[in-house]
Amino acid sequence: MSGAGRSSAADRQAAAEYRIEDLAHASGATVRTIRAYQDRGLLPTPERRGRANVYRDTHLARLRQIADLLDRGYTLASIKELLDAWDTGRGLGGVLGLVAEVHGPWTDEQADRITREELNLKFGGTSDDEAVAEAVELGVLEPIPGRDGEFLVPSPQELAVAVELHAAGVPLGAISGHLRELRGQVEQIASRFLEFTTEHVFARYLGHRPPTDSDAAEAAAMVRRLRPLAQQTVDAELARAMRTFATRHLHHHLGADTPLGAGSPSLAPQSVDLPSETIRAVQQLVGPDNVSAFVAAAAEREVQTRTLDALALSNGKASQVVQID
Repeated sequence: MSGAGRSSAADRQAAAEYRIEDLAHASGATVRTIRAYQDRGLLPTPERRGRANVYRDTHLARLRQIADLLDRGYTLASIKELLDAWDTGRGLGGVLGLVAEVHGPWTDEQADRITREELNLKFGGTSDDEAVAEAVELGVLEPIPGRDGEFLVPSPQELAVAVELHAAGVPLGAISGHLRELRGQVEQIASRFLEFTTEHVFARYLGHRPPTDSDAAEAAAMVRRLRPLAQQTVDAELARAMRTFATRHLHHHLGADTPLGAGSPSLAPQSVDLPSETIRAVQQLVGPDNVSAFVAAAAEREVQTRTLDALALSNGKASQVVQID
């Protein structure tokens, strides 16, 4: 029993201590990466025991923290500043809260899963390996490790749009090309919105690098508040632009002489060529300065006369019908 007790205690002690190879296995980092982090000052100095370095759970926790920040887009230099702030007691809770807020979802849309068979059915029942590969490259589909032929769909709405466009006759290659172009334009909008809000809102939180714990917490709350504004602004402006340009496109394809919402010819002024002898006769009658007004009045009078004649003819036919009855 006493031997078993000593073995259990030894196991607990061993669990709290790691050789560099053990630390690499537990953390998922390579031995070379761990040594590089040590050289950069990202990891605390390990305990020297004889000719070997001994690492503890604090090193494992720090490696996992570094990996998490790298996944969120931080550089090693930025991570060094954050960890230095933590180590000197300035606090990291607010900063990590800000990181989590920015890194969190920017939409309420929930990701979905789809099999290759379901995907084929959505796009007409035919298999297109090239189109699937392009969708994976664009991030519309994400292969699920260990689940052959099954994909994660980060944005079901985006996939649904592609399905509808394809059903309407748009080739898959054209849809992918359009998405690439659209993504570039949207990324420019996002970048400009971030520059705008950084200049006018978040600049006051950036006086310290990294920001103080309280500033970071306040900035995180501001991100939460402003997060929906970007999409709301884009939605409103896209609706306005679509209405404007759709109207122009419809007008163009219906013909320049057919105004929207009317069945009559365009009322825009038009030039009319008259015989030279007619113009000379009018000039002699009313003078050169009054030619345009005379011609317009004569044309208007002719239109009124023909309208009245048409009405009279219509009434005459109607009275004849009554007399016959």
